Amino acid sequence: MAQAQKKMASFAWQGKDKNGNSCKGKIKAASPSEVKTQLRKQGIVPKRINRELSIPLFDKKARSIKPVDIAFFSRQMATMMKSGVPLVQALEITSDGVEKDQLKEMIMAIRNDVNGGLDLSAALAKHPLHFDDLYCTLVHAGEQSGSLEQMLDRIATYKEKVEALKAKIKKAMTYPAAVVAVGIVVAALLLIKVVPQFEVTFSAFGADLPAFTRFVINLSEYAQKWWFIGLGIVVAIIYAFNRAKRTSQKFRDSVDRFVLKIPIIGGILHNAAIARFSRTLETTFAAGVPLVDALESSAGASGNVVYREAILQIRNSVSTGQSLKDAIIVTGLFPNMASQMIAIGEEAGSLEQMLSKVADYYEGLVDDAVDNMSALIEPLIISVLGVLVGGLVIAMYLPIFQLGNVVG
Repeated sequence: MAQAQKKMASFAWQGKDKNGNSCKGKIKAASPSEVKTQLRKQGIVPKRINRELSIPLFDKKARSIKPVDIAFFSRQMATMMKSGVPLVQALEITSDGVEKDQLKEMIMAIRNDVNGGLDLSAALAKHPLHFDDLYCTLVHAGEQSGSLEQMLDRIATYKEKVEALKAKIKKAMTYPAAVVAVGIVVAALLLIKVVPQFEVTFSAFGADLPAFTRFVINLSEYAQKWWFIGLGIVVAIIYAFNRAKRTSQKFRDSVDRFVLKIPIIGGILHNAAIARFSRTLETTFAAGVPLVDALESSAGASGNVVYREAILQIRNSVSTGQSLKDAIIVTGLFPNMASQMIAIGEEAGSLEQMLSKVADYYEGLVDDAVDNMSALIEPLIISVLGVLVGGLVIAMYLPIFQLGNVVG
């Protein structure tokens, strides 16, 4: 019982493996002696063990592992293994080249598992939060076919393209929100800080104020008195929205369906879903994964429930003998050009190459659409801010203009 209550700590260690190669890593244990015991069970002779200090909350090395980090890891591994570096050594070099402690610790754990006899796919599967079934399936296919180097290169390219596409979509979704947020913040600052100064001046006039000015002053008084309630409502809405997205699949599905109907942004998301479907299907099919299984993986990677359900419908149709082209057309979600290009690839026996062209084309459409939207929104931001700021300024100067007319 006392043993179970010991406080675990993080230890950094250095040693030599069963082949005499130097290795290092991190491990959680109750004491240095327990670290030595765990390492010896793994065939590692420890040379140095140091207790680690706690990492500050906002230290950049302590940040969580992100998908872009996995893309970087994939590219590093692909590059080194194509250069002839052995797998275990490639993992060690990759670990030494990363800054995030969590990522470094995970890569060393994978390295230790591989050095202990596990296949790379099995070692990766121990970290499902960062290496999903699709990733592990592709690595396993590369191991089985003896082409792990080429498969890692294909995975790295796939991850880089997917992350680049995600970044484009995030930019498309963030920009309109930024316009609204900037407008609200500027208007709030003017109402709470600037308008009250004019109100003090107007009170000395002893004359009736224009209706527009009176409206802005009333709005300012309301903002000064209740701004914290408005801020609380905004924070509560954001919190409730994020919590619902995390905990409710039904809510996430509803959001997915709604965003596809938003003008301009919906079109970008449609094209992005088609691009991700094509890219994932191309990668898995080229790896030797059967088409039905590849379609199931593509459904999970589509990023939207509407397309996920449609792709699962395609999978069911293909599994019963229907052609891929016909199954795609039935869904009504894919443009005619995409279905025709896939049909040509299917008939010519070059489905992999055609899917790559489809993915490239729709990724280009997303790229162009986001750039065009950015170019349109920049003047929109100026216009919105001009109307807000200009309207408030006019409201404040109207009494002064009227006073000048009376005096004249």
